[in-house]
Amino acid sequence: MSDLLEQPVTSAPDARTPWYRSLFTQLVVAVVGGILVGALWPEFGADLKPLGDGFIKLIKMVIAPIVFCTVVLGIAHVGNLKSVGRIGVKALIYFEVVTTFALAFGLVVGNLVKPGSGFSIDAATLASGADQVAKKTQNGELPHTVEFLMNIIPTSLMSAFAENKLLQVLFIAVLFGLALAKFGENGPPVVLELIDHTSRILFIVIGWIMRLAPLGAFGAMAYIIGQYGLKTLGSYGKLIACCYGAALLFLLVLAVITRVFAGVSLWKFVRYIKDELFVALGTASTEVVLPRIMTKLVDAGASRATTGLVVPTGYSFNLDGATLYLAICVLFLSQAVGVDLSLGEQVTALLVLMLTSKGMAGVPGSSFLALSATISAIGHGSIPVAAVAILLGADRIMDSMRVTVNLLGNCVATLVVANWEGQLDRDRLRKVLAGEPVEPLLDPDPMAAAG
Repeated sequence: MSDLLEQPVTSAPDARTPWYRSLFTQLVVAVVGGILVGALWPEFGADLKPLGDGFIKLIKMVIAPIVFCTVVLGIAHVGNLKSVGRIGVKALIYFEVVTTFALAFGLVVGNLVKPGSGFSIDAATLASGADQVAKKTQNGELPHTVEFLMNIIPTSLMSAFAENKLLQVLFIAVLFGLALAKFGENGPPVVLELIDHTSRILFIVIGWIMRLAPLGAFGAMAYIIGQYGLKTLGSYGKLIACCYGAALLFLLVLAVITRVFAGVSLWKFVRYIKDELFVALGTASTEVVLPRIMTKLVDAGASRATTGLVVPTGYSFNLDGATLYLAICVLFLSQAVGVDLSLGEQVTALLVLMLTSKGMAGVPGSSFLALSATISAIGHGSIPVAAVAILLGADRIMDSMRVTVNLLGNCVATLVVANWEGQLDRDRLRKVLAGEPVEPLLDPDPMAAAG
């Protein structure tokens, strides 16, 4: 059984791709073109939203089965319930430590920079704020802790896949993988072979879809600029600069974590996943690159089991960029309405955000729900909950910051946990990041396989 899982895909290295056919180059052109179209013809740019939405939907339709296949194959290879449990516990410990630091770091930056000082609040915006927030959040609310944990258990095996609930798919995959591993060497190899071939077929499909990535990024960027306009950059200039500056500083922290706990340079890793970063930036979504990120992490030396468990879980529990943004926005809102939050109130905000930020994935307008819940919990009557509506104009522009930090944060988490568990091939990782030839464990370029 292990031979099947470890058998590499034999393929000759492709000739160097011409620069004009490089996905990175195409994405840069698409993003710049989208900005220009949105700025020059805003109405037309706003109408291009279906291009970005369609691309995201195409990717999402294959995410659940890819996660299932990757996790099942990884766990079946490990074949040890204790090892799987250790990976999960270590991942959750890492998530909690890093996201809590991100929240505290955001509060420190917000206190020093004071992004909300001097911000002009429109009384009309506050008057209609509650309605605007309700529309953005579709009158929803973040799940409570017990509800969130219960929702990890799907109603049925099929519902998890039909509703594209990643945590539920992960739960099913873990059980299925452990049950498959229970057979040991006398297990049904035909099942493993079927799952392995299914995984390869799905990655070919991903390769076809990724050819549309520049088109999706173009449409998404044109919509963002056309809908909200470049003037928003001026209105929220201080807040945007504060959040992006804090993100850059936080990336330095991630770089230190990567170097100390995984023994690798974050900057070399960024070059390795530059295509995926630009796809995420252009579409303002990290889910669209989940399959390719998992492939690249495995091919770079992280085990399938660790990658399959950490990455999907991190999409719900390790939103570093989102938590950083939320912490800064709490202080931005208080400063915008002229309220000084005490140290105790800021600690309360941090504790509330530690809980609310864990249930944000997949909830419409989750950042606004988390901020509303936090302001209510602080109990400071001078800050109206409707004030959250003033962030509507800047929220979409912040997506680029959030998705970048979220994506890199989950990659770093995978490398750290894999190294911690002894499931990171550091020699292979060094060679891959240095551009040295290695025999692929998975197809590192699904687009090539699709072509």
